[in-house]
Amino acid sequence: MGETVVWADRGVVDGGAVVRGFHLRRATGTVPGVLWLPRSPVASPPPLVLLGHGGSGHKRSERISRLGRWFASRAGVAALAIDGPHHGERVPGPLSAPEYQARMAEDGIDVVLDRMADDWRAAVDTLGVLGLVDPGSLAHLGMSMGARFGIPSAATLGDRLRCVVLGKFGLRQAPALHPGLQAPERMAADARRITAPALFHVQWHDELFPRDGQLALFDVLGSQDKQLMGHSGPHAETNPGAVVLWRDFVVRHLGARGGG
Repeated sequence: MGETVVWADRGVVDGGAVVRGFHLRRATGTVPGVLWLPRSPVASPPPLVLLGHGGSGHKRSERISRLGRWFASRAGVAALAIDGPHHGERVPGPLSAPEYQARMAEDGIDVVLDRMADDWRAAVDTLGVLGLVDPGSLAHLGMSMGARFGIPSAATLGDRLRCVVLGKFGLRQAPALHPGLQAPERMAADARRITAPALFHVQWHDELFPRDGQLALFDVLGSQDKQLMGHSGPHAETNPGAVVLWRDFVVRHLGARGGG
């Protein structure tokens, strides 16, 4: 594969999970990531959930870290997060939304989507070769930008993917977002390739992704088993009960033990 993992630490215990930061060295560049592993020994590598962070966030954002700890400590599921394009350790310092959106548009949105999907694949395969996770039992969870990059990534995983949890994203976007990020035909095509069970979260009063565009994206998902959940409120608002439903959906489809 040509990828090499350089561990940033030996792992620290946080909330009952072993947390290990790493850098995946690739010919195309370095992918900064973090892995949450169950602290208790398991007989075989655990299933893995990929956690996609939102715009202006990073791999250790509060929600991502909270989800990673919960999956590893309460459900026996490993969790993986990597920094998105022009986010986290991929840039010298945090960029504003207009700045990172402009850089993505300059790179070319199709190029960025393909590169991120390949980074996810490389990270999963490398950790699988190391025997840390089961690369054949995967889930993907991402909202907003995590869904933007999660859809192309999930489309490449084939029958290794057991389920997806996506949302706060759609085939249309508001004028507040850079027009160069729009790729409705590409997104629809990738969504049709996703056949694993899907849970789709619609934020009912989303000011960034109009409701009809979110519903249109749900409609084109190729999953035969797909569920739609709607919560009132603007884009950045997340009902705590919704997070519980996301977690339960992943745990159920990965065949993990769950923890309440």
